[in-house]
Amino acid sequence: MNIEIDDKSGYCFGVEFAIQMAEDEMEEGGELYCLGDIVHNDMEVRRLHAKGLRVISKEELADLHDCKVLIRAHGEPPETYQTALENNIELIDASCPVVLKLQNRVKHAYDQMNENDGQIVIYGKNGHAEVIGLAGQTNKEAIVVMTDEDLDKIDYSKPVTLFSQTTKSTKGFYHIKQEIERRIAKANGELNLEAFTANDSICRQVSNREPQLEKFSNKHDVILFVSGKKSSNGKALYSVCKSINKRSYFIENETELDLTWLENATSVGICGATSTPMWLMQQVANHIQNQVDEVPELA
Repeated sequence: MNIEIDDKSGYCFGVEFAIQMAEDEMEEGGELYCLGDIVHNDMEVRRLHAKGLRVISKEELADLHDCKVLIRAHGEPPETYQTALENNIELIDASCPVVLKLQNRVKHAYDQMNENDGQIVIYGKNGHAEVIGLAGQTNKEAIVVMTDEDLDKIDYSKPVTLFSQTTKSTKGFYHIKQEIERRIAKANGELNLEAFTANDSICRQVSNREPQLEKFSNKHDVILFVSGKKSSNGKALYSVCKSINKRSYFIENETELDLTWLENATSVGICGATSTPMWLMQQVANHIQNQVDEVPELA
């Protein structure tokens, strides 16, 4: 049986950078606090916990003083930095540069929108860490949308500036863009382009994985997509695999593998989300190889 790991899967730059910063800091000083899970993968969170990384909530942050806290790749709203200043907390800022740049763009657009009684709309998952950070640049006034129904929250008689969470689907973003354009035209009798600005702020390192996964899924009889169940990026990328290869299966680790999935398969592809560590995909591959060695009919 041919077993291949997709070499383009695994951590995006932002996540890899954050984890490296955390490990470097712990080597120097031992225990380190992290505001939320550093990555949406429970196995990696447990690995780093063993090294001294302690996950805390926003509420717990308010009670900490005179310590070090890591800000993960998703970024944070302004009030987090204010709390750190008041509590003498040293922030190890591992915010992804792409996210930081987007936060600045959203803040600038919000300041302009205030002058024109306009609205900032963010295509993203309500409550997602990155979206919380982006909405924080607008005093939490941004309208967060995911579905066509969410678009009812927008006032189409006022100017609209649209952004996207960096890890969302390009296809989904342009669908939302077109639907907003349609509703503006309907509300005003025409589409006034000056009243609507759409910013495709999706990270291309993430969005380019969709066509790559389509090709990879087409190469193999069976696809095993490895991801944490809390990863929204994982759910989106898995759906890409499933749309191309019906024998695609979502697993968190090798213990969830069902050997019946591999029946009559000569080729297995292993891939994952931007929050999936390469060591975990390799672990799944090793497990399959061991099973193949023990069960001759799978070979």
